[in-house]
Amino acid sequence: MTDSKYAKATVLGLREWVPGKLLSFTVSRPEGFSFKAGQFARLGLPPAGQPDAEPSVWRAYSLVNGPDQSPLEFYSIVVPGGEFSPRLAELAPGDTLYLDRTLFGFLTIDRFEPGGTLWLIATGTGLSAYLSMLNDPATWAAFEHIILVHGVRTCPELAYGDEIAHWQSRAGTAPFKARFTYLPIPTQDTLPGTPQARVTPLIDNGQLETLAGVKLDPATHKIMLCGNPAMVTDARALLKDKGFAVGRRGVPGNLAVENYW
Repeated sequence: MTDSKYAKATVLGLREWVPGKLLSFTVSRPEGFSFKAGQFARLGLPPAGQPDAEPSVWRAYSLVNGPDQSPLEFYSIVVPGGEFSPRLAELAPGDTLYLDRTLFGFLTIDRFEPGGTLWLIATGTGLSAYLSMLNDPATWAAFEHIILVHGVRTCPELAYGDEIAHWQSRAGTAPFKARFTYLPIPTQDTLPGTPQARVTPLIDNGQLETLAGVKLDPATHKIMLCGNPAMVTDARALLKDKGFAVGRRGVPGNLAVENYW
């Protein structure tokens, strides 16, 4: 019997984006499991070779699905030689995962006042948190324009293309009332109309604004950063110079950040 702080979940399916590198997986949703879009959960496994033991190896993963959607879905990079993710990649439908019932993270839309433009800037699997937000009708109702920026190395790493295309086709109609712009930015592959560059230089030189067709305006724009800690640190400094700041007590702010590892 597991501790009440944890819940058992059953693996329902796996989806491989880049063989041996990127995968998504769905698990059953334990009764009473609730979260805000953008939060992350801790997933647990028992020690290797001890499938009946209590979970002892834990890692944090943002949820991909919206708060009212089931099953639960997660997006993961496989770290060669890692203690956790290679074992995830070997799971099969019917296997057991454990979920910590406590949710973590503050990269949620209630950090901001509603209205204006919401920038969702991610690298790699930092995309997860934003997928959850885009799967939540509350996000589309809260802002007039949503801009999703996804920096990756290669085009095959641009996961969830079908879901993003669906939002593009439905943007501006109920329940997806906001306008929607998607900017995929690979650094090692050529994508027509897209500079082959990291996200931070594009913020610095103004090209990201050109690609989005809007100017960064701290009076009406809100920005979220999620992904590689170096990207988050560098982008935060660049955006500070442009008038963006994390909220303080009693002041909502127009910038929110989350390191993804």
